This record gives sequence, structure tokens and C-alpha cells, in this order.
Amino acid sequence: MKSICKQRWITIAVVTATFVLATSYSESPPLLAVPPYPFTSIFSFGDSLADTGNFYFDSPSHRCFQPPYGETFFHHVSGRCSDGRLIIDFIAEALGLPLVKAYKEKKNAEGGTNFAVIGATALEPSFFEQRGISLPTNHSLTDQLNWFKELLPSLCNY
Repeated sequence: MKSICKQRWITIAVVTATFVLATSYSESPPLLAVPPYPFTSIFSFGDSLADTGNFYFDSPSHRCFQPPYGETFFHHVSGRCSDGRLIIDFIAEALGLPLVKAYKEKKNAEGGTNFAVIGATALEPSFFEQRGISLPTNHSLTDQLNWFKELLPSLCNY
């Protein structure tokens, strides 16, 4: 029962965050048109659509960490499963912030942190294992939230 409650809490948190982001961006053009921007950092959670390098630290030999990935924009492998930038990169650029570093790449919150991992799921890996489903990663949204909790004490320094 505790696991179900925890999953519901995570689902509510994700839905709430998505709603807040969606509604804030629908009103954002006037905000983005007038610097200085009120944001100093970005904290990102998600999967391959936002991962800027966390999966690389788990699986550096994965095919998306070899050319041609990264050649178009970064001109080298970037830790992203993309040849170019991700949505989170464009958001950072639009806000006048540096590209968000992967959590596993740095352990401080200056400028924000990206907790996203390629293949991350909302449900725990054990849910899939019990059903005989193999995943490319064993990270879930719970892991990302736990990493964020580990980082929270350092937020007071910025």
C-alpha cells in the first residue's frame, strides 16, 4: 500500500509540475521579451527528451554516445541521445541561462541541474522486472526526485 501511495504522490507531483510549466509558458512571450529574466537556474526531470548526460555515466559505450550523435551542434558526442540540442537546451537559451549540466556530471546546483535519464520510467524498475520486462535503464522518477533531495542542502548556497 505504501508503494502505491508513493507512486500516486510522484504522479501528482509530475502532473502538477507539468501543469505549472505548461501554463507559465503559455504566458511567457511577454516575460521572455523583457530582460532581465527572473530565473537563475533550471531543474529538469524526465527521460531521453531531456537527458543531457546522466545515462552516459551508466552506459558510456551505448551507441548514442558515438558519432554521429552530437556532430551537428556540439561537433562531438555530448551525452545526449540526439545529434543536436534538446528542448531543455532551447529553454535555457531562451532564458539566457547556460546549458543545464547532468546531475551525475556535477554535484552542485549552480545554474541548475538536469536529473533526466534516458529510459527513465514513472514506475519503479521492480514493477517491470516482476512482469519480465527488460528496460535499458534502471532509473525511475523516484531516483531523480531522490537525487534532487540530495542536492537540496546545497541550494541555500546560491
